[in-house]
Amino acid sequence: MGRFIALMILVIPAVIAGYGIKLMRDTIFTLLNTPYPNLSVQFIAGFILFLAGLGFIGGFIFHRDKKNGKIAPRFKKQK
Repeated sequence: MGRFIALMILVIPAVIAGYGIKLMRDTIFTLLNTPYPNLSVQFIAGFILFLAGLGFIGGFIFHRDKKNGKIAPRFKKQK
């Protein structure tokens, strides 16, 4: 059950990041989606969603590796 919850925690930000990539791609091909007033706002929203999803996944993996002691010594806290 714990692994399933961890998978869901990683799938939701991955979908958000994927939607951000879709928004940026639609901007390049000049396809305006309904909730956005112009293409630049759509691209910025897509970029923010992409960074948020990617940052969450990266932070989750870093925290897990840090807890298991699998990170480089330079990332460990100095005592």
